[in-house]
Amino acid sequence: MNRFALGLLGLVLLIAGGAAIAVHLGRVPQVDRDAAVLPGTALPPTWVLWVVAAAAVVVALVCLRWLAAQIPRRKVATWRWADEAGATRITTATATEPFAEEITAYPGVRKVEAALTGPHTAPRLALVVRAHGDADLRGIRRRIDDEGLPRLREALGTPDLRAVVEFRMSASKADARVR
Repeated sequence: MNRFALGLLGLVLLIAGGAAIAVHLGRVPQVDRDAAVLPGTALPPTWVLWVVAAAAVVVALVCLRWLAAQIPRRKVATWRWADEAGATRITTATATEPFAEEITAYPGVRKVEAALTGPHTAPRLALVVRAHGDADLRGIRRRIDDEGLPRLREALGTPDLRAVVEFRMSASKADARVR
């Protein structure tokens, strides 16, 4: 929806700009290029010009903020452990990738996104599990708690790892096959 609306808006603005240029160059015989766009020649009061300028600045800042929000930023966090044997560095994405693949193999699960946050001494795991509409969510959560999380806790050496699981549902496998 967002890309379609932006594309449509861009197309409308492109056509409007092209029409304005064509009128300015005298390529549209139905329109007098020297005619006034608005009747009257008097300038509006000064306060109107200031309000229009302020509104334009606000709109420009909102547009810049929106444009900056479109740039994907995925900060890669790195955990580091050091002991007498040496130092170990691992990105949180590397730590959660096998775990997410394991959860994806559970029945009814389509895709899993996992993110570790916080320091390695007190991490938190955020899971987004995309499941089919007919999936057993309690069974999936039970397997995550009983099988997946204990292995991840052991691998990371963090017995206090807490997880927040968000389920997102999609059409069931049977519905997807019919279409």
